[in-house]
Amino acid sequence: MIETLAQAGSTNTVLAERLRAGHAIAEGTWLRAERQTAGRGRAGRDWREAEGNLYASTLVHPAGGDPPPHTLSLVAGLAVHDLLMSQLNVPQADPGNYRWLKWPNDLMVDGAKIAGILCERVGDAVIVGVGINVATAPPVADRAVTAIHSANPDNSNTAAVVLSDLARTLAGRLDRWRAEPLSTTLAEWEVRAHPRGAALTVTDGGERIAGAFDGLAPDGALRLALVDGSTRIIHAGDVELET
Repeated sequence: MIETLAQAGSTNTVLAERLRAGHAIAEGTWLRAERQTAGRGRAGRDWREAEGNLYASTLVHPAGGDPPPHTLSLVAGLAVHDLLMSQLNVPQADPGNYRWLKWPNDLMVDGAKIAGILCERVGDAVIVGVGINVATAPPVADRAVTAIHSANPDNSNTAAVVLSDLARTLAGRLDRWRAEPLSTTLAEWEVRAHPRGAALTVTDGGERIAGAFDGLAPDGALRLALVDGSTRIIHAGDVELET
């Protein structure tokens, strides 16, 4: 089910408020705002609002036997990657040629941010929020941005159409996340992300750490190879790709 609001502060916040008020919300329910006035990214950052873009959230109810809930950000990233391959009309058989995923929750097309993901735990549920630049790319200081319509001028799909596609791709990714070993999801994520050896700078708790991407740890954390030959495991942090 997809519910559309004309305006919301944040679709994640609306779903969280409903859960805390005791509403029973089925997994797979989506909430979309045509206009979002207080969207949030990681670490409380604003997600810039612009007309015609996608602001939506859904709910996942992790069950016993499911992989760790924190890996849902990687699952959502794969679903958005699947979506973008379709929307940007690129060969579906060659995902490794389109390394758009940036740990832990951004998607970059040709170095420009096109989408972001914010997962939040509320009780036993996980809210998965997705923001995608569909029609336009609101300017962000010191960051390149793009949109689906910019990257593929032949695409005129609305945010509602894009969400319908995303709901399908995320449902498929969740089925695989539950049915297959977590290592399968992590391996597929790596194929679509910055290659091993890519120079990264991670800001973790105010500390800036330079290194190189060394894949994902078994729990989905970032492995950062340091210049002294050691490896640091990053569970949370902001990642900058060095060019």
